[in-house]
Amino acid sequence: MGLASLNNLYREIVLEHAQYPQNKGSLPKATHEQTLHNPTCGDTITVQLQIQDNKVIQACFSGQGCSISQASASILTEVVQGHSVDDCRHMVTAFSDLVIGQEIEPADEQLLGDAAILGSVAQFPTRIKCATLAWKALYQAIGATEEGR
Repeated sequence: MGLASLNNLYREIVLEHAQYPQNKGSLPKATHEQTLHNPTCGDTITVQLQIQDNKVIQACFSGQGCSISQASASILTEVVQGHSVDDCRHMVTAFSDLVIGQEIEPADEQLLGDAAILGSVAQFPTRIKCATLAWKALYQAIGATEEGR
């Protein structure tokens, strides 16, 4: 796929998820939750998860921010559902590498699903924190309980 086509797809997906976010709201039976704030731009995201038998059963987010942070959180909630906690940790690492411009393995790109398109954020360094905010919240949410915090 050419760069122009990839950029158009990126814009379409970001706008679609920003205008019609998936899984936005509150999760009454959340077992894991984390809120993070990006003071440089004002974005705030809360990620809530219901984890059962080491697998994400449900995921949702709430908060406010720019189109990229909202779209990234929306996509995150879709791609993590049904995956193990270890898979989710791996997704966070792969996503973080991708958005800073590092190449990732094709299997990791497949694991990320639609989130992989956000790798285009690497072209806009000031937006990387926007794209990774929800992913960092996910990582802290799944790490906090297991470490007894």
